[in-house]
Amino acid sequence: MSRHVRARHKRSREPRGHWLLLSLVLPVMFASLLFEGWTNNEVDAAPTRHDCTEPVPKTVSRGGPVLRIDGDEVKSASMPARTVALTFDGGPDPVWTPRLLTLLRRHHVHATFFLFGVQAARHPELVRRIRAEGHEIGSNTYTGADLGASSAVRSRMELSLTQTALAGSAGIRTTLLRMPQTTSPDTLCGAEWKAAQRAATDGYLLVAADPWHRKPSQGVIRQFSQTELAYKETEKLLNNRNIDKFTTVTAGLRLDPPDTSATTVERGQGKGLILVTAMGHAFANAMTWMLVVAGALGVVRLLVLVFFARAHVRRLTRLRPGAPWLREINDPVTILIPAYNEEAGIESTVHSLLASTHPYLQIIVIDDGSTDQTADLATWINDPRVTVIRQPNSGKAAALNTGLAHAMYDIVVMVDADTVFEPDAIHELIQPLAHPAVGAVSGNTKVGNRRGLLGRWQHLEYVFGFNLDRRMFEVLECMPTVPGAIGAFRRDALMGVGGVSEDTLAEDTDLTMALWRAGWRVVYQESAVAWTEVPTSLRQLWRQRYRWCYGTIQAMWKHRGAVFEVGPAGRFGRRGLSYLGVFQVALPLMAPIVDLFALYGALFLNPVQSTGVWLAFLVVQLASAGYALRLDGERRRALWSMPFQLFVYRQLMYLVVIQSLVAIVLGTRLKWHRMQRSGTAADHIGQPSQAAELTSR
Repeated sequence: MSRHVRARHKRSREPRGHWLLLSLVLPVMFASLLFEGWTNNEVDAAPTRHDCTEPVPKTVSRGGPVLRIDGDEVKSASMPARTVALTFDGGPDPVWTPRLLTLLRRHHVHATFFLFGVQAARHPELVRRIRAEGHEIGSNTYTGADLGASSAVRSRMELSLTQTALAGSAGIRTTLLRMPQTTSPDTLCGAEWKAAQRAATDGYLLVAADPWHRKPSQGVIRQFSQTELAYKETEKLLNNRNIDKFTTVTAGLRLDPPDTSATTVERGQGKGLILVTAMGHAFANAMTWMLVVAGALGVVRLLVLVFFARAHVRRLTRLRPGAPWLREINDPVTILIPAYNEEAGIESTVHSLLASTHPYLQIIVIDDGSTDQTADLATWINDPRVTVIRQPNSGKAAALNTGLAHAMYDIVVMVDADTVFEPDAIHELIQPLAHPAVGAVSGNTKVGNRRGLLGRWQHLEYVFGFNLDRRMFEVLECMPTVPGAIGAFRRDALMGVGGVSEDTLAEDTDLTMALWRAGWRVVYQESAVAWTEVPTSLRQLWRQRYRWCYGTIQAMWKHRGAVFEVGPAGRFGRRGLSYLGVFQVALPLMAPIVDLFALYGALFLNPVQSTGVWLAFLVVQLASAGYALRLDGERRRALWSMPFQLFVYRQLMYLVVIQSLVAIVLGTRLKWHRMQRSGTAADHIGQPSQAAELTSR
């Protein structure tokens, strides 16, 4: 390879740092979601308490609601007569905790708040307010899990995380603990009692409550939640004239305050926990909305595609340029075939064109500095209609411009060197040019080498994605791309926009957009069929789609001014560019988050509901794809591979979009990724089809 060729194909390295960033950000996001799911759904805790298998010790059942356990020794205490300790479990609740605090302040009363650690982490300002207004704080564990049914590890986490949350929100540690799902001391039985003993070894003072039938005049600890009902019951109790004193648990029993100052390290850990909790909560909420938006956009896109595809079929013989009332085009055609190292398929491509039913052809093969026998093989075909031009490697756009300079006829067809054509493809392709407003025509590209799973996936994408899109684009008059594999152009239209631009890597998209802005219309001829060779490995597919996506975004940015123009250019800009921006760029960027949240939903939300939503969307996709296959005369048995496409192929496609956007933002110049050809584009030609005449559909 010459020095010039090597220089042409060498580009700056692709960006790598963003993959490191993504590999760090996604695990952090998922870890935050896991933590959010665990705290919201109590993964390994029982939803309800198990029945007691052993009675509570008599010293506990006959004693007061405040317990200090030291090994086998249990000491209990009760409130003095006519003294009530108000206690509130759960929370802090953003609605009712402030109202309760206001009520207590109005009556000049202090109470004890047993808080969930997760709520303390979510609402640290309320924890600080509780402490600032003189109330005492105890632990109600982190999530309110049943400690008796939880593992030892879970129990330790429930207690330690609550302390961490309190340290981060109010800078304190507490020695008060109320076991979740317990009321009076006799509910501390069986496994719950063993959990209480474990907690006592960590220095906790256990606080239950007196039975509701015990009169306040006897001295009680009252247990409330943080709800509207609790507010009303508290207000009623505060107006009870038989009570002399309302107090906290420790003040009523003349004990030392339960809270101590947390260390600097503990406060730092607590602030970190608050941050992680906030991130997880924000991610979950944001992802819920993003999932709704992405799902709605996906369904709307499918419905719109089917609607406009049907409209396209109905107008085939009535309103579309190229309908029978226009004259038949039999004018001579120049076919341009740019080729770089295409020895595997160049002969098949040229021979399929020579077999065309359209008799008047000039076939120009532009060898763009190939290092193999591409030019020789094309020359050896030895047909007067075939001309081979050799030039130093300059890129595909330059090769097309070279061919355009040698074109003899007013109709120019541009094709890829890895594509083979049906005999009537060229004749069918040029028919819409009978309408004077049409400047370019897109053909129907199909996958030839579709035998493997990757080939079937691309076959479905070509039929369901690309070709169904093109039907819609034609109806809406906003076709963004005439594919390089098969497209027809007016020579004067091409010359009017300066030929094929080298500004982007998607020269076909760039050229199509330029034609719209020049006032030409671009249509789709579904009956002009060409068979192309697609990548046979994920690495090759990545390189191809990376170049496509990168070049398409370049072209979109280059022609962004079309949005503000009038006529055909304005219609294309406002419809075509908007569609590409939403469904080809924005929606794929949301896809990783959707996948992440789908996994979150399967783990922590309703798995049946999550699976049902996924299956419903899959059914809609399958139905739409089946309709697209029928329109294209393809067998629908390929649909069996579509569900598997959602697990590998889809992820590859949205990673391509991410890579392309990052490369463009960082100003990286993408190198041209050439696919290794095997000459299998014609593999599918000649196989039976279920196609019916379009006019009969």
